[in-house]
Amino acid sequence: MSLYVIDDHPLMREAVVMLLRRLRPGANVIELDRIGGIESAVKQHGKPDLICLDLKLPDTTGTSGVIELKKRFPDTPLAVLSASPASDAEEACVDAGADIYIEKSSGAQEIGNALRALMSADGQFEELTPTDNKLSKRQKQLIVMLDRGLSNREIADELGISEHTVKVHLWRLFRRLGVKSRTQTIHFARTHGLLGS
Repeated sequence: MSLYVIDDHPLMREAVVMLLRRLRPGANVIELDRIGGIESAVKQHGKPDLICLDLKLPDTTGTSGVIELKKRFPDTPLAVLSASPASDAEEACVDAGADIYIEKSSGAQEIGNALRALMSADGQFEELTPTDNKLSKRQKQLIVMLDRGLSNREIADELGISEHTVKVHLWRLFRRLGVKSRTQTIHFARTHGLLGS
């Protein structure tokens, strides 16, 4: 498993690297200080299984880093770690393709929980059904969380995003499945094999 940490602040980068090594012992954690080094890093270490990206890098503007990395690695979970408050940049990052927006001020435990939730979304849905193909990784993750009975606040806390963003994701999920509620979503997921038995 190759986990990429792209941050131009050495202290923050080292902290995230240590956190990821605790979450995934034995994983190959690759450190970069800008997006420009990604191609040679991928040749050397392989495609990323997770990307932790600082929003403000010397070679990015706004959400350009998110857009570029999602274009290159559309299926790779991408977490934006930023010093900017969520109210300033979270929605733009999620719209650009980020799976999670985490404020750097959140603290190690909260950041760790958010990254763990993002990584645990992988491998939970091995058997795909035709209905499953139209769901994004985040939508599948939400279905599991709804099935666990989590509230919007709990989902927000576990994913390290705002409640507003959870509501947006749920709205998109309901539209995708053609349902109007959490209960209908869980029923649909069970009857279409989107949840384990």
